Amino acid sequence: MSTEAALLERSENKCELCGATESLTAYEVPPTSNGSVDDCVLVCNICKDQLEKPDTVDVHHWRCLNESMWSQIPAVQVVAWRMLNQLNDESWARDLLDMLYLADDTLAWAQAGKAESEDALTLVHVDSNGATLDAGDTVVLIKDLNVKGAGFTAKRGTAVRGISLVLDNPDQIEGRVSGQQIVILTKFVKKSN
Repeated sequence: MSTEAALLERSENKCELCGATESLTAYEVPPTSNGSVDDCVLVCNICKDQLEKPDTVDVHHWRCLNESMWSQIPAVQVVAWRMLNQLNDESWARDLLDMLYLADDTLAWAQAGKAESEDALTLVHVDSNGATLDAGDTVVLIKDLNVKGAGFTAKRGTAVRGISLVLDNPDQIEGRVSGQQIVILTKFVKKSN
């Protein structure tokens, strides 16, 4: 029996996450999946797309985890745990996560995949010359910048000390210029040695 046929039988021809009955396919749960039935979850196209592209997540779609997180299948529990962690900004997701219990080996599997996906999502901030910027660095402006809303121009050559990184945008940093905390595009700075 093929993996997909075994998954269809196990799931009673439904997405193991949301219960949809159309466009079902096997999803190998990273990082240690070898394609076996125990390492896979049967999912619909909507769930699969959102699992593979975390930036396209529709928060309301994942309310289905309220039911599927109680599955006895470790692979389903792992995916539910990871998705609830990803949706941690939502109070309902935090509440569900607080209720979810995973066996130690299942929790270790879930956490291993979460760490791997966080590493993949780590953003790197680089200056105009391609040098990596870190929080606390000093940068120099390479162009006069009109600071909107503050009514001044940050002059070329101005040193900005102790920058902070904008965590969700690798093209922006924050720093203090003329006593004002401003957002600066990384393409307009160079790292100071």
